[in-house]
Amino acid sequence: MTSRRDFIAGLGAGALSAGVPLGKLAHGLEPPLYPPMNLSRFATPVTPAPSDIKWGCAAITWGGNDMQAIEDIAALGFAGIQLRSNVLTQFGTRPAALRELLAQHHLTLAAFSSGAVPVEPTLEAETVASHTSHARFVHDVGGLYLQVTDERPRGRPVVAADYERLGRLLTAIGRASADLGVSLGYHNHVGALGEGPDAVDRILAAADPRYVKLLLDVAHYQQGGGDPVQAIRRYHDRLLLLHIKDLESPAPGSPYRFVELGRGKVDLAGVFAALEAVKFRGWAVVELDAVPDNARTPKESARISKQFLEGRLGVWQPSPRAAP
Repeated sequence: MTSRRDFIAGLGAGALSAGVPLGKLAHGLEPPLYPPMNLSRFATPVTPAPSDIKWGCAAITWGGNDMQAIEDIAALGFAGIQLRSNVLTQFGTRPAALRELLAQHHLTLAAFSSGAVPVEPTLEAETVASHTSHARFVHDVGGLYLQVTDERPRGRPVVAADYERLGRLLTAIGRASADLGVSLGYHNHVGALGEGPDAVDRILAAADPRYVKLLLDVAHYQQGGGDPVQAIRRYHDRLLLLHIKDLESPAPGSPYRFVELGRGKVDLAGVFAALEAVKFRGWAVVELDAVPDNARTPKESARISKQFLEGRLGVWQPSPRAAP
């Protein structure tokens, strides 16, 4: 019996002896579909590009005054902004108006806070539909990422099935948002199911990595008992974007408050060294839930954080601004 390989080789030899080009033989005596190409360059590995961070700022510090947040964040030189779902009150039916407003201020909607994903089975369909609607809004505004957190079950302890259910829900939301061109980032959060490092591990393991990435909040991760520097190394291949944040806290689990960058205990120098080491290329959003000192304005707090990044750490580089 002649093998298929020997048969094809024999055909090739016969074609050559008859003066028939192999290209015509392979294509039914028709000219080849593509011209000859030099493929040798594809044998050379591609050198990874260096780390490249684009800077955004979260509007949460402004306590719902998003118009002022847009003005201030743009004036400080940030290239992106993160908005929350409260902006839907004004722009929910007018995404084009928000898109135009952000373009006028040369800002990209880097991320949109879509809210929590509860693990109660009766809420699954409603939850997926709500976050999918938010992803469509992000798409229509010209934004990039959808952020979700989670909710612990109410009135009962956490069980192993909760992590699996949350992973499936996140996958369903992420698949729907991906269809709209919007990537999903799961936000680790103190007080949520994904508070500690082990819980974050279990949730990400239960979710499809093609559709569910990690929005790493470095301060929440530390307050939950983890090391954000190690988290960057561990999840570098699923790291979508980061919340750059600082906090005052004696120890994990103890009372804490968020403060401007450089005024707390998060190892931010280590965070940026790790981002450089893994060659992270993407968005870092400076976030402060509320101004810790009422004598300052949100813009002043954001300026303090920017000055720390620029002067103390030397990691701030002006990012390309969105075109109007």
